[in-house]
Amino acid sequence: MAPTLLVLAAGMGSRYGGLKQIDPVGPSGETLLDYAVFDAIRAGFGRAVFVIRREFEDAFRSSVAAKYAGRIAYDCVFQSADLVPKGCAVPAGREKPWGTGHAVWCARDALGGPFAAINADDFYGAGSFSRLAAFLKAAHGDRFALVGFRLADTLSESGAVSRGVCLEKAGLLVSIAEEHGISRADVGPGRRFSGREIVSMNCWGFTPAVHPGLESGLRAFLAARGTEPEAEFYLPAAVSGLLSGGGATVEVLPGGDAWFGITHRGDRARVAAAIGALIRQGAYPPRLFG
Repeated sequence: MAPTLLVLAAGMGSRYGGLKQIDPVGPSGETLLDYAVFDAIRAGFGRAVFVIRREFEDAFRSSVAAKYAGRIAYDCVFQSADLVPKGCAVPAGREKPWGTGHAVWCARDALGGPFAAINADDFYGAGSFSRLAAFLKAAHGDRFALVGFRLADTLSESGAVSRGVCLEKAGLLVSIAEEHGISRADVGPGRRFSGREIVSMNCWGFTPAVHPGLESGLRAFLAARGTEPEAEFYLPAAVSGLLSGGGATVEVLPGGDAWFGITHRGDRARVAAAIGALIRQGAYPPRLFG
């Protein structure tokens, strides 16, 4: 079975100031999501599932997903705060969805086999999708994968970022620690980080075996922190919970290609320039879906 690409696209981009999922960065109006889908098709993914918010479904379907018709089969599923496991309570007034781990849980019924999970607003490079596709075609049971990137290669020139810093041993993930407020001033000799640390940019490979553990983690999270107004069930934390529970393994795959993404409004020009350079090198055509 060809793997499925699961794209987490429900974030509203509060720091960025708009719907960065549909903001063009390519020379023919392409979004970062377009490049991810293009690379996934080349790598052998057979289907895409987009997790979005219902309120921007029309804009997403007309501005983004319509370009993929005839190239890859796709579905849209919705993430909202009121979608929780049976028996779990939703606090009054909660409108914000519960984070990336919750987004994957919301898509569970649309995923029939092995799948990669990525952010819609990150550029991972063709090699990342090729490595995930190869892994997923042989994966089984509680054997998962993460494409890791060097911290120094994932920083923003326009402000601080949050990153999941990975601890690995013999090529396997041990844990992920969410670190906030990382700027370029924090990286270098004698500073908070060396820059060589491997970080998670939410580029994962899963089998369907992830779903029961993910739901258990979501239930525990909601019971412990569901009343906190800004609490989110992040995917790296969810996977860390699976690792600490035993049974699951996560292979850390090298990123290899350049990563870049849009966190702050000022990142967009840098990302567009980087894509332009890749086009000039012949890595991508000037128009992806012409």
